[in-house]
Amino acid sequence: MKKALTVDASVFVNAFSPDEDGSEASMAFLTRLSKERVPLIQPTLLLPEVAASIARKQDSAELALELEQELKGFLEITWIALDENLADFSSEIAAKYRLRGSDSIYAAVALRFGTELITLDKEQLTRLPKATRVKKPK
Repeated sequence: MKKALTVDASVFVNAFSPDEDGSEASMAFLTRLSKERVPLIQPTLLLPEVAASIARKQDSAELALELEQELKGFLEITWIALDENLADFSSEIAAKYRLRGSDSIYAAVALRFGTELITLDKEQLTRLPKATRVKKPK
């Protein structure tokens, strides 16, 4: 079995934003994960984060909601709901590593499930290596 990953919303948003630098590389990364059936462990937060960002960037609610539906079947994803325990753990991570709230949720999922965190977020990349494995998509 392939080792599970947690992929930050920044990678998905970049992949589906063709005008952004690195978009093709992010899409190639996600496509490879899908083809290789790499399991992902993702917070349910990924869905509204990607939908909101794509709707704003592409000025299309319809496109954003279509993408949300595609994400549900795009990869081998186990969805993790933000319950009170995960919220508490995320809060600790946010405070300790000075992360934005949503970024701390991805970090908490990666830490709780022992996955590597894949991200384009500079704060996650620089502040989390002491806590968990974190890197850019390749």
